[in-house]
Amino acid sequence: MRVRLIGIGPGGPDDLTVAAVHALESVDVFLVPDKKRGVDDLVAVREQILRRHTSGSHRMIVVPDPPRDRNPERYGDEVRDWHAARAEAYETVLLEQVREDETVGFLVWGDPSLYDSTIRVVERILDRGRVRFDYDVVPGVSSVQLLAARHRLVLNTIGGPITVTTGRRLMQDVAAGASNIVVMLDGGLACADLDGAWNIWWGANLGTDDEELVAGPLAEVLPAIREARARAKGARGWVMDTYLLRRG
Repeated sequence: MRVRLIGIGPGGPDDLTVAAVHALESVDVFLVPDKKRGVDDLVAVREQILRRHTSGSHRMIVVPDPPRDRNPERYGDEVRDWHAARAEAYETVLLEQVREDETVGFLVWGDPSLYDSTIRVVERILDRGRVRFDYDVVPGVSSVQLLAARHRLVLNTIGGPITVTTGRRLMQDVAAGASNIVVMLDGGLACADLDGAWNIWWGANLGTDDEELVAGPLAEVLPAIREARARAKGARGWVMDTYLLRRG
């Protein structure tokens, strides 16, 4: 058995690399998680990508995604528990519904190396020892790259660093001196709590027909970001946003 982890970009069917398109056509069975939490459109987007870029000679198995504990006090442990449950669910499908001579594909949002758990889950499946396979990773366009392109940005300042973080850690990174910050996974817009002069370049559901973009001084454009975020979620049932912050 062979497993391929294929980065498919932030959500638009046109944002795949040539290598990713070739990889799609090599897959016999795609395993697609279904969260069943009001974001079923994520399955539909994957189906759209496969219709656009493959001949259709594959199977797609939708795997119910295990529930995840949302207790902030045990964040690291609950994420590891969720990864373990995902590994068990995929392992069951691999044992019961996939032949040993087939190639299995996982369609990974953005790039598999950046704030995604699929590589960790696949390693957990191998560690369990019940299924043997080789796997490779096909990189994808990340939401960070698409955000920069949409806003015509160079992410780094001259000779300066870039901090890539999450909404959960934003205030800690600012307190540590970060002033050029890409923020992902921020469902609560933690940037609203920042003091001082900051500029923001924000984007949601990048690459889709319902993409939203806002840029300007943070204090001035926060209301527009909240409105755009609500529009994006209303249009698709989900919102994935990314933004760049710069002080001054």
